[in-house]
Amino acid sequence: MKMSKQFPLNALRVFEAAARLGSFTRAGEELGMTQTAVSYQIKLIEENVGEPLFLRRPRQITLTEVGQRLAPRVTEAFEMLQEAVLSARGDVDSALLISSTATFASQWLARNIGSFQLAHPNIAVRLTTSDKIIDLATEAADLAIRSGVGVWPGLDSHPLMRIEFTPMLSPALAETIGGIHEPRDLLKLRIIDAADPWWRLWFEAAGVSDPDLEGRPTSRLGAQTFEARAAVAGQGVAILTPEFYTDDVALGRLYQPFELRCSDGHDYWLAYPHARRNTPKIRTFRDWILGELDPDANGFSK
Repeated sequence: MKMSKQFPLNALRVFEAAARLGSFTRAGEELGMTQTAVSYQIKLIEENVGEPLFLRRPRQITLTEVGQRLAPRVTEAFEMLQEAVLSARGDVDSALLISSTATFASQWLARNIGSFQLAHPNIAVRLTTSDKIIDLATEAADLAIRSGVGVWPGLDSHPLMRIEFTPMLSPALAETIGGIHEPRDLLKLRIIDAADPWWRLWFEAAGVSDPDLEGRPTSRLGAQTFEARAAVAGQGVAILTPEFYTDDVALGRLYQPFELRCSDGHDYWLAYPHARRNTPKIRTFRDWILGELDPDANGFSK
């Protein structure tokens, strides 16, 4: 039997798009097909499988149990085919698009990426920043660096760095109140982003059960790195990850008044689609960054 008879590839492509997008209409828009044509292709694959793959409801479709089992395998198969074609064309190593949080990108990646580029000049690195969890199946990114617990469906993930936090401020600001001698002294100063849950966790661990943070002015600077710049400028006390600001501490622009550090269980992780785990540029970057940060040596095991 011919392969085209065994595997209706066009219908599988339509099924993959409809399952991923959750809509026949959106699948048609992506593939340049009418909704009628999409429905016809879905019917063909269902006849081939011998089971319904979608539950049709008014203005809504959901995958059946069989469809849920089939969808990720089909997506992986098409991604493998795409990688094979790119590799054959020689394009697979042309560019690596990394999506990272702004803080990790500015405080670690930008400072170290040069060594990767020197070692792998055939890979052009492009970096975008966002704190949102993106869908690597639909977004134009090869891999992502995010904070979390490291569990994202369909993605392989590797721990990179523990996230611990503690208050930090400029020495000059501390001197305006005669220095910081106990945790409650911090409350005499402006707290940068008092609504950040890290503050309550840290004060509780420091034995301050009633820090009265609710009545303070709220501000969201959007990323820890911006809060650090505000702290350096003497605009208040920020709660930061000290490993990122060793240069500022060495230069006397920031200091950490207390040794106490806390964690909320979220850490930095590298994540990429499981189906693309063997893509040369992803594998190369993964090996490099894990070698640079060496999470195993820091007692950080998944």
